[in-house]
Amino acid sequence: MRYCSTRNAALERTASQAILQGIAEDGGLFVPESFPRVELSALAGLSYSELAVRILGLYLTDYSTEFLRRATAEVYGPGRFENRPARTVRLDDGLYSLELWHGPTCAFKDYALQLMPRLLVEAKRINGDTSRTVILVATSGDTGKAALEGYRDLPGIEIAVFYPDHGTSEIQRLQMATQEGSNVHVYAVRGNFDDAQTGVKRVFTNAAFAAECAAQGKHLTSANSINWGRLVPQIVYYFASYLQLAAAGELHLGDAVDFCVPTGNFGDILAGYYAKQMGLPVGRLICASNRNHVLSDFGATGRYDANRPFYKTTSPSMDILVSSNLERLLYHESGDAAAVASRMAALAEHKDYSVTPALLARIGEDFSFGWADEEECAAAISLSYIMSNYLADPHTAAALKVADDLRRTEAPCVVLSTASPYKFAGAVLAALGQDAGSDDFANIAALESYTNAPAPASLKNLAGKQPRFDRVIAAEEIAAVACAL
Repeated sequence: MRYCSTRNAALERTASQAILQGIAEDGGLFVPESFPRVELSALAGLSYSELAVRILGLYLTDYSTEFLRRATAEVYGPGRFENRPARTVRLDDGLYSLELWHGPTCAFKDYALQLMPRLLVEAKRINGDTSRTVILVATSGDTGKAALEGYRDLPGIEIAVFYPDHGTSEIQRLQMATQEGSNVHVYAVRGNFDDAQTGVKRVFTNAAFAAECAAQGKHLTSANSINWGRLVPQIVYYFASYLQLAAAGELHLGDAVDFCVPTGNFGDILAGYYAKQMGLPVGRLICASNRNHVLSDFGATGRYDANRPFYKTTSPSMDILVSSNLERLLYHESGDAAAVASRMAALAEHKDYSVTPALLARIGEDFSFGWADEEECAAAISLSYIMSNYLADPHTAAALKVADDLRRTEAPCVVLSTASPYKFAGAVLAALGQDAGSDDFANIAALESYTNAPAPASLKNLAGKQPRFDRVIAAEEIAAVACAL
């Protein structure tokens, strides 16, 4: 399997090279040259790690099967993800929740960022790369901690995470600021996530900086979903959820299922698109946004307009105006790298671009778009708890609301639950009509007491830990910070 840049189809890499590089030198994102097809019946009965080997092996063709077996067993095997990866639970007739937050950092990013470090180390071995690897990560909240945890203390690797100052929940900030490890670095960035993400992307596309790094015996890569190694493991849990429902008698193999995904950077839902192209019977992919609904506006009009107010919400991982992975979808649906490059240049310069009505119609064959404001998210949390005794975090709540608006009667709908409600205990408490204070750990205790649902120990154990990192920088300083690593 070869990979090309979304902005230049002639720029090709192997899978391991794409993962090692992260982002193409022209600023584009690496995408597979084709979509491998699978026979669904051949996947029934496989464990999650066995399923991962089957799916990943179709894309990561220069990795050995032996390596993939070992790596996936270590990440997804017994004792990991509470022994039930991709847990899918029934909420109501035809409505399910795919719980992706039972990993070490209580967010869906764990599925990729526990495996990705192993993919990167093996990519270095495959390509004879002995340089020091510097990983730069922009995060809106959850990616940072998951990446730090996955890469900590790996030899030959330094990782720096950049998050928006005052733009995450306090629990998310503490997860990053207290991270242990000799090779980890954490910085708050003045501004919002888009400022941090743009600053990181500028570093990757700076030829002079790349030459300087090479002279120092190091190379840059990313652990964001702009890196194919972050995106490809997420395809697996769409298959796993579907197969769980089939095994439980909730559907028959071949029946269509809709997936509703809360997303800001479009990576998690794009993994569902890849699953569909591989033959998973996905009906609709429903993109759920919060008050920063640039994606749903795009889905309605064909114009991507990031010239708009930026809102901080109770679902901070979706507080994004520049959605990186939409670029991959534009390439797949148009097949026109030059047009993608032109649109991304317009986005960088003018913060907007448009697609043709024909391209928008093609996207509309697979995707629906909706959004929920803060009041609607709070109401969805309350309704879910009252009707189903189900505790949802604000990101999941946005998807529950949008699913309620857009789900079809002819197909089951699986909502991706992307974070533990205890990461946002104050917002969840308030939505349930309880008093929420400014102390996140008091809110966790209060939510536990009110619901009798235990909070993850990894979150409770943050109480009293002293932050190691407190530096705040401007986005323009990211390059200098990276150079010093």
